[in-house]
Amino acid sequence: MSPADALALIGRGADEILKTEELEARLKLGRPLRIKAGFDPTAPDLHIGHTVLLNKMRQFQDLGHQVIFLIGDFTGMIGDPTGKNVTRKPLTRDDVLANAQTYADQVFKVLDKARTEVRFNSEWFGQMTAADMIKLAAQHTVARMLERDDFAKRYAAQQSIAIHEFLYPLVQGYDSVALKADVELGGTDQKFNLLMGRGLQEHFGQPPQIVLTMPLLEGLDGVQKMSKSLGNYIGINEPAIDIVTKTMKIGDDLMWRWIELLSFEIGVAEAAALKQAVATGELNPRDVKLRLAQELAARFHGAAEAEKAVAGWHAVVRGEGDTSLLELKDVAVPAEGLRIGALLTAAGITPSNSEASRKLKERAVKIDGAVVEDPNTALAPGFEGVLQVGKRNFARVRLVAQ
Repeated sequence: MSPADALALIGRGADEILKTEELEARLKLGRPLRIKAGFDPTAPDLHIGHTVLLNKMRQFQDLGHQVIFLIGDFTGMIGDPTGKNVTRKPLTRDDVLANAQTYADQVFKVLDKARTEVRFNSEWFGQMTAADMIKLAAQHTVARMLERDDFAKRYAAQQSIAIHEFLYPLVQGYDSVALKADVELGGTDQKFNLLMGRGLQEHFGQPPQIVLTMPLLEGLDGVQKMSKSLGNYIGINEPAIDIVTKTMKIGDDLMWRWIELLSFEIGVAEAAALKQAVATGELNPRDVKLRLAQELAARFHGAAEAEKAVAGWHAVVRGEGDTSLLELKDVAVPAEGLRIGALLTAAGITPSNSEASRKLKERAVKIDGAVVEDPNTALAPGFEGVLQVGKRNFARVRLVAQ
């Protein structure tokens, strides 16, 4: 691929490249570039929002470059203050190591393991003395740190900022020095930290890295960024059927955004053609969405499981096929059973009992395709079947005694 074509692929979905001319020049060198992205192991599982960066890393790999998946086991014990209005509670060493191992197990569902260098930043920070850290801290002023938006807001609101939080951008920046990174990837909220790396590399006599920021993926609600704490996420370890059904719930406008940031199979030109076909009524957006859902399920679970999940979705939503293809979820209930409203909530199909009651009144609840009208309907241990609310929320469940 020519440098111009490579640059076009790298730029797909990117929010900003600083600086494009430097990246183009390094691509023309004809050597593998060192591409770095850091992940703090603050939670044990990744969601597809995290894969926006991983996908871009995979594109660099496919172009022949060296990808460095940096696990911030040291920085994770500081706690990234990005976007926080209070000091983040540091993780214990055991928490960090356990989460780091889980990360390493998951990323190779996207990245090519043979072409990925996994590093831990405790390799160099674990050897630093207190004097070394003070020298690093001397590279920037408090005034410079307060230029960062989240620090500035907290300072203006007279909210506390712990001194160790000022170290985080410096530590992340020094990672680029230790790894001699040519390019660092990060979310748009990480720009300050990424530029810190560029500045520190210049200080230590290295060519400054190119900074590439990727958008933060909106979650299932289409409004806020994907987050486990908000519940608007799809975990990459979730069953294939859950990946399919959750993807099918997103709005049509969000679908194009997801295609741009998450799809390998639908290129820029094809996405534009599909969007035009949907706009003219020649194509149902549901069919495009289902194609994306199947691609994501296949990426994390393989083609066979993805096909099974799509078949299960068709079985329920379109009334076509065998619902036994759906993933079976065990739900523990008391020996005397549970009324349908509470059961829907326990199975994760409705967010609350009040929402379940509302759906029952709307005649939107079904058991194995039959509408449930009586809110006092109870199901006991031993039941196995498909519970459904509307066209998009369903689960095949088996009730077991508590």
